Amino acid sequence: MTEQALLHLDGITKRFGRVTVAKDLTLSVRPGEALGIVGPNGAGKSSLFAMISGDLRPDSGAVWFQGRKVTDVPPHARTRAGIGRTYQVPRPFEHLTVFENVLVCAHQGAALKGRQAWTHAMEVLERTGLAELANTPAGRLALLQRKRLEVARALGTGPRLLLLDEVAGGLTEPEVLELVEVVKQLHAEGLGIVWIEHVVHALVEAVGRMVCLAGGDVIADGEPMGVLADPKVRELYLGGGPETGLADEEDRTDEEGA
Repeated sequence: MTEQALLHLDGITKRFGRVTVAKDLTLSVRPGEALGIVGPNGAGKSSLFAMISGDLRPDSGAVWFQGRKVTDVPPHARTRAGIGRTYQVPRPFEHLTVFENVLVCAHQGAALKGRQAWTHAMEVLERTGLAELANTPAGRLALLQRKRLEVARALGTGPRLLLLDEVAGGLTEPEVLELVEVVKQLHAEGLGIVWIEHVVHALVEAVGRMVCLAGGDVIADGEPMGVLADPKVRELYLGGGPETGLADEEDRTDEEGA
């Protein structure tokens, strides 16, 4: 295992019948690093997140977090350990207010109580631009606000590593830019971030490193524009030159699971 890694995936493999979503995959994320992940639908991106968060167990290999092997640790314990995640489709408690949604996460994920939990939840709402909607029922939120709440709920658990799963999908261009600013600020505060996204230009703006997955394996890893210019990435994911591929991806919404 890489000593300084916040997260380290050591040769993980996962198959569903004849479909391999991770093939002896090894990947590390440093503390405070912002990593973007791209790849075609079916490349194993969301399955990768599920193995990191504990919703899915790899067939072989190991998941390490903060120097501890967590391969057999259940999801709630990984959350308490500092792994927070969002989902492609927001999952708020629609009958609760925005504030109450985050407060639940502060109680259950960060193990905060009383005034400390209340203060933490309000701080998270300020950081994500939701403070003015604190008393609004989550079921009445527009899509951008739901995406922000999804991020806020993950932050409510007090993570050291934040997993963002296609949080820009379905947003307008101005809304994407707003979300990018939120992510950039979180990164500036020292939070480790791994962001799966089809809206490629959002990743280019927000992360310092990019990985492309295909066939359950890493086919490119490095500086974002360098990865996007990689011949294998252009062939398997972008489907042409970097400029054409970027334009195509900006218009794509995530209608399928990855």
